Amino acid sequence: MTNSPGFMSRGTYALRQKEEHDRRSLAVIPIYYPKELLTAFDILAVELWGPPGPPRGDGAGRIQTYVCSVVRNALAFLESGHADAMDGLLFPHTCDSIQGLATLVMDFGGWSKKSFVFQHPRGSDRASAKMCVEQELRSLAGELEAWTGKPLDLKRMQWALDLHREIDVCRATLLDQRARSPLSDVELYALLRRGEWLWPEEHLEELRPAVQALASAPVQKGIPIMVTGYVPEPQGILAALANAGAYVAADDYAAVGRRVSRAAKHPAGDPWAELVARYGSVAPCPTRNVENGPRMQYLQSLCKSSGARGLLVHVQKFCEPELFDIPDIRKTFAALGVPVLVVEGDLELALSGQTETRLEAFIEMLRTSGRPS
Repeated sequence: MTNSPGFMSRGTYALRQKEEHDRRSLAVIPIYYPKELLTAFDILAVELWGPPGPPRGDGAGRIQTYVCSVVRNALAFLESGHADAMDGLLFPHTCDSIQGLATLVMDFGGWSKKSFVFQHPRGSDRASAKMCVEQELRSLAGELEAWTGKPLDLKRMQWALDLHREIDVCRATLLDQRARSPLSDVELYALLRRGEWLWPEEHLEELRPAVQALASAPVQKGIPIMVTGYVPEPQGILAALANAGAYVAADDYAAVGRRVSRAAKHPAGDPWAELVARYGSVAPCPTRNVENGPRMQYLQSLCKSSGARGLLVHVQKFCEPELFDIPDIRKTFAALGVPVLVVEGDLELALSGQTETRLEAFIEMLRTSGRPS
């Protein structure tokens, strides 16, 4: 196997990090978690998105079939020993299903290593919510200190914050200036999603050249569209859009654009305050916010600024937080005069022929609708 991270499994990469850097790893069930804190403790975060495809083991059968495949596949994956290269697990409270998985893994998954839980409040970015987040962050830091056997170094924490801020600046630039990037959607998303498991410094070394390669004028051809949803799986959906003559001009996937922090460095030099601010500066998300107004305003703004001519809502089957927002999304974009296509997936490995046909028809409709490009 090549040593290039792009061709290495996440488990193999974690083992290499342990051998070469004596670095512990945590498998993380996405999506929002304090990665900066893990980096400060020299812990490698390896995100577990199901994984896609048929459940790798019998554990999925221990959960009702109406639970999303991210959770069902993760339980099967863990129970079958495929994540044994990891030193522990982290469960952020993304939704009730993932929160429940934190218990089920111990009962059904045969997992005996250390598990962590990270809670965060729902609703607006009010003072009490910030206080709650800081308390949760400090509590998790205390658990990590006990687990690693070393105290949190605030200088190291500030270094981690600076590192992740630069990563997010690069990611935001690539997404905001999508039309000027020569990368295809498949190439761009492969690059951005490698941040799910690469050590942050290595990920930044990949991002910098991509930012430097941005052209001075738009180079993307085809119909610009906007996407929203949880995770771009199967990855074939990106190739299908390209084959139909479109490209992703604006991204609101929870796994990609929605969690890019745009917070500036804290002027007082307080790493805890900066970490809380970064956590609250990401885009509105149905897994964190109960009010739909701010999210609809954000989606409208993103669509207008990108020049997207249509919206693809790509949701995972049984993902209630995402599905509950669809009526408001339809109403909001109907008022804008922007066509909407809803596609429901199930972490399958390949896109169905039926879905490909629907995407082709949608892009063709946009092409002939008369809206300016």
